[in-house]
Amino acid sequence: MASRSYCCCSFGPLNEDNARFFLLALLIILYLLCGAAVFSALEQPKEKQAKEKWAQKFDNFTQKYNLSRAELVNFLRDYEEANVAGIRVDHIRPRWDFTGAFYFAGTVVSTIGFGMTTPATIGGKSFLIFYGLIGCAATILFFNLFLERLITVLAYILKLCYERQRRWKGGMPQDNRRNSGNSEEGDSLAGWKPSVYYVMLILCVAAIIISCCASAMYTDIEGWTYFDSLYFCFVAFSTIGFGDLVSSQHMRYENQSLYRLGNFVFILMGVCCIYSLFNVISIVIKQILNWILRKLDCRCCHRCRRKVFRSRRNVVMPGNFRSRRNNSIETDIIHESETDGRRMSGEMISMKDFLAANKVSLAIMQKQLSETANGNPRQSGSNSRHNGFSGGVGALAIMNNRLAETSVDR
Repeated sequence: MASRSYCCCSFGPLNEDNARFFLLALLIILYLLCGAAVFSALEQPKEKQAKEKWAQKFDNFTQKYNLSRAELVNFLRDYEEANVAGIRVDHIRPRWDFTGAFYFAGTVVSTIGFGMTTPATIGGKSFLIFYGLIGCAATILFFNLFLERLITVLAYILKLCYERQRRWKGGMPQDNRRNSGNSEEGDSLAGWKPSVYYVMLILCVAAIIISCCASAMYTDIEGWTYFDSLYFCFVAFSTIGFGDLVSSQHMRYENQSLYRLGNFVFILMGVCCIYSLFNVISIVIKQILNWILRKLDCRCCHRCRRKVFRSRRNVVMPGNFRSRRNNSIETDIIHESETDGRRMSGEMISMKDFLAANKVSLAIMQKQLSETANGNPRQSGSNSRHNGFSGGVGALAIMNNRLAETSVDR
């Protein structure tokens, strides 16, 4: 029986996707720990101060009116239960009239969930489970379709700007360029896609503009400070929904119908824009993870492979073929499982095994060689290698498909 050699990466299917998953999980845990430390340092002193202030007021109130502490505690506990049911000291609108229920349904299907209104009956809680299951799924689909159309529009606009920039740099009139170099320009723009950083910048600017406009409205109508309004916009648009600040809760407003319509429109636009921005940022995070993985490439694996294949001549080493490949997001899905079935022992492998191990068919290789020999290489791979939109599932796949469609010449 032939001896089998192992390196540190041969135990378990630790391919690029698994490595990226574990690295992202580790970074999220570190991110949570850092966030917990910062929030604890910022908010814990305020919490202690509020507890001391409340204890002092509680003692002064019981002494002033000669009340039993136990009776007062029971009364305050009853008020807390009433507060959960929607009872407030200030006069606010009913929680479960039709407009209040419509506002609650919107917070459910949008996954905001402020928490200031919750069902109290068994029937309401049971209905919420099925209602939220279908409503949240439909709303996420709506967000994905909105993202698809938004990316289509952005790609179309950015491509127009790119074409105009190429015409200005070419120094040729537009008519002459159409007659003489139309085919060359079409070939050069066939695989062009907008940069993920441009799309992220545009979405970020749009989110800031929507948040600033909405904050101005909330500051004027709700009476919040402008910073509190910005804080509410981020919490609502990102569907975090703490519920400490909730809009449109008073009984009466000036221009009430117009304000509630504006509130609905701003929340809808903000949620769609922030959702799209989150998906684009996730692509950038994936690029950063790929960069970190390349920097943390295990050198001992290469040393082990060199030891295994040092005494062999004319041996195909799949590891070296892999190391020369450009590690980009475009190749994540194509080569996601190319390490499966590779043999780490030193025996000679056949061409068939080599092609099967690297997911490359002989027909594709012949086609690529034929295109290269005829002087007509495939351009989409080279032009789109740096765009950052390839791969992904869900919204990321939608973005890639729409960008690929918009890259075709009109």
